[in-house]
Amino acid sequence: MDLANKKVFVLGERDGVPAPAIEECMNAAGAEIIYKDTQCFV
Repeated sequence: MDLANKKVFVLGERDGVPAPAIEECMNAAGAEIIYKDTQCFV
């Protein structure tokens, strides 16, 4: 998947994969994070 120069909206989950972990992966792929948040879905 080519994410270079793409803008990404990251929504993580507290009990699953948190937003900072997803952000690191997206940054490594060359994406630009425009928003990130970790939610708790109960």
